[in-house]
Amino acid sequence: MVTPSEKRAVAKELVTARVKPARACFLVGLPKSTWHYQPKRRQDSELRQHLRELALRYPRRGYRFIHALLVQEGHHLNRKKVRRLWCEEALTVKAKPSRKIRTGASIPMQAEYPGHVWTYDFIFDQTLGGTTLKILSLTDEFTRQSLALRVAQSFTSADVKDVLHEVIRQRGAPEFIRSDNGPEFIARDLGVWLAVQAIGTRFIQPGKPWQNGFAESFHSRLREECLNQEVFYSARHAQVVLDGYRAFYNARRPHSSLGYRTPDQFAQQARGRAADLLCGKGAAEQSVIPPPG
Repeated sequence: MVTPSEKRAVAKELVTARVKPARACFLVGLPKSTWHYQPKRRQDSELRQHLRELALRYPRRGYRFIHALLVQEGHHLNRKKVRRLWCEEALTVKAKPSRKIRTGASIPMQAEYPGHVWTYDFIFDQTLGGTTLKILSLTDEFTRQSLALRVAQSFTSADVKDVLHEVIRQRGAPEFIRSDNGPEFIARDLGVWLAVQAIGTRFIQPGKPWQNGFAESFHSRLREECLNQEVFYSARHAQVVLDGYRAFYNARRPHSSLGYRTPDQFAQQARGRAADLLCGKGAAEQSVIPPPG
């Protein structure tokens, strides 16, 4: 099928060959209104520049993520327009080669509600001067909320316990916590403290990091969107930057696996549904209570 733009190009060649425009339009089947139409220049230069900036900040994200981020920023844009500009600016992300699926690679005991399973792990970076930074991340597997990001040059099991104690005091304790078999996580004093708090532990099998997939996924985004973008001068400076990223990640960054909602939005909706179910269950129980006498 010949498109109007292709017909217009053929008509221009005929006019160049000294055929009258009306005759050229008739020969190629192009309406005169299309021939005389002058396209208006779109006023989207600022949006294009903003898209390029977002593409640099999120180099592995696609137009759907960027559209959701723009909506979070307050822009009222159609996803199709973002896709068109994304393609015109050649910002399309090349898909990574697919990996072979390992047998038994599923994560044991999936989280079913907020506070069901937390996961923690370490990720490393360094300052401009070469000092190693160790970053402890704590995440709710169901809501994807980042509960803590703590930076230090080293961590002990007592330091891990202090971070957990602070978060639990603010949010309540989870039912289970997942981790690898790092010495800070399998230490006896931490295990005893978790048992006293009635928190079950779930350790992944050695050499199988995909069993802690939620921590790995968060770390990949943290590395790509923050650690690789920033230069840290000290552990204190890194803590300030990571606090800002955690606030952005929870409250303003859309998450594809949550329907492009933010973790805070998803958590609020999940808790609202849970409250509605409890209210409905309570009303049903009251309705079956026989009257006195």
